[in-house]
Amino acid sequence: MPSHRYRDVYSLVEVPLTERDWPTRRLTAAPLWVPVDLRDGNQALAEPMDPARKRRFFELMVSMGYKEIEVGYPSASQTDYDFVRLIAESDIAPEDVTIVVFTPARRDLIERTVASIRGIANPVVIHMYTATAPTWRDMVLGYGTEDLKQLILAGGRDVWEFAGHLPNVRFEFSPEVFNLTEPDYVIDICDAMTELWQATPERPVILNLPATVEVATPNVYADQIEYMHKNLARRDAVILSVHPHNDRGTGIACAELAVLAGAQRVEGCIFGNGERTGNVDIATLALNLHAQGVDPMIDFSDIDGIRRTVEYCNRIEVHARHPYVGDLVHTAFSGTHQDAIKKGFAEHRARASAEGRTEREIEWRVPYLPIDPADIGRDYDAVIRVNSQSGKGGIAYLLETEYGIELPRRLQIDFARYVQRHTDTTGAEVTAAELRQVFEEAYLPADTDADPARVALVSYDIAEGGVESRTQIILRIDGFEHTATHAGGGPVEALTATLETHGVRVDVVSLHQTSLGSGDDSDALTLLEHRTEDGAAWTAGRGRSVLSASLSAVITAANRTRAGGTEG
Repeated sequence: MPSHRYRDVYSLVEVPLTERDWPTRRLTAAPLWVPVDLRDGNQALAEPMDPARKRRFFELMVSMGYKEIEVGYPSASQTDYDFVRLIAESDIAPEDVTIVVFTPARRDLIERTVASIRGIANPVVIHMYTATAPTWRDMVLGYGTEDLKQLILAGGRDVWEFAGHLPNVRFEFSPEVFNLTEPDYVIDICDAMTELWQATPERPVILNLPATVEVATPNVYADQIEYMHKNLARRDAVILSVHPHNDRGTGIACAELAVLAGAQRVEGCIFGNGERTGNVDIATLALNLHAQGVDPMIDFSDIDGIRRTVEYCNRIEVHARHPYVGDLVHTAFSGTHQDAIKKGFAEHRARASAEGRTEREIEWRVPYLPIDPADIGRDYDAVIRVNSQSGKGGIAYLLETEYGIELPRRLQIDFARYVQRHTDTTGAEVTAAELRQVFEEAYLPADTDADPARVALVSYDIAEGGVESRTQIILRIDGFEHTATHAGGGPVEALTATLETHGVRVDVVSLHQTSLGSGDDSDALTLLEHRTEDGAAWTAGRGRSVLSASLSAVITAANRTRAGGTEG
């Protein structure tokens, strides 16, 4: 790799050395979230949103609770201009939602931007930007530092001329590529802008500091933000905002550390769409707070509905591993993870019952799941799925949750061998239905009528009364019927005793009762552990009653003992 062609961030820009306070701080409240999907996200799409998609996305963000939304770049396209006019001429924006419009520092484009917002009764922010980093100054714009400052101030004066008298309008300035611009140069420009725009605590100016191209570890961005936070003039009249991108894959960390460093506002996109590798994902940021017990102030209770709308509007699918929203983020295939989750759910239910509260009220502690999937509208169906890496805990969890079959621990271990054999053969994930089929083939009886050499229970009759009960057993073995009556004990003991008189020993270790399904249509299921010459073995029996299921399990064990092993 030709790594020698690149320079580290410290040789590209001065990173102010300061006594850092941000490492000692904690995130205790949500910042002001500003989705920029309709502008920054939209300009990064292969097919920009049509008016219907823009409106649908806007209405989604309003319904989620966003109170400040960047709606477009009205001087750049007629579609964006028309959408801003739609907001002005309709009631799609609730009165407490601030509308942000974006403009470069050019007088004609500023004038058209201001024209687009005429008639909007909502609070409005006019967001002006200019790139300030050395490479952009020298290579793209062709300005020195003083000339660029004067260009920015001229744009600021135009904004003030056209909109300074409008009582519902505030102003925002972004020194684009802030993170590669000399810190004191940025402070000089930003202080000049807040003076020009007459920033006050009652009418604060937003200073937005973008990591337009992410070039350093997140701690560097935090140092840059803290330096601005501590050195800007009129700090009480400034809303310090950040706008991280994700070129290094650490946009989330940059935003979180920036808030620790003094940022009050975060611009980004829902699920992280944007140029190149995307803007910072403000959905993940918000749910990270939620997972730490901090109210994100945004409603993600139907995250799959949110995802569907975002995918429709952007025409880009959300990755299956995307934090919180991906199809697989609450899914465990690994056996050790599945076992921990299964035990965590059991502890959660038991603790809720012991405290006399619902499962949604008590503290969430389930291993491997940072948040309760139910918080974001997910159920638990996909939490545990089975493949060749899965263990007994996950397999048992699926059978129990889907079919009500509760496997004792020793049977979980035994059944896992059958599932492993199946997954090794197929190489695919196993569905709950396939698990049940493997279970039935491994433990439940085959069709006894098809093979006259098998053992079959023809009938049984229990006579109560007198000193002790009597059980009559009629067996068919190798096509011949045999009748026996046993006094005392129960039907299972009577059946095993009758089998033993005909040379078939079923040494029962334990019987476990469960069910197949739920409600009136469910069948009883008996899981039988018995000793064989090769060690412990398991069979199962099903029936409309517990007794018939238990006797069926014994017969299955008898046939497999005669066959000299385990079928299925």
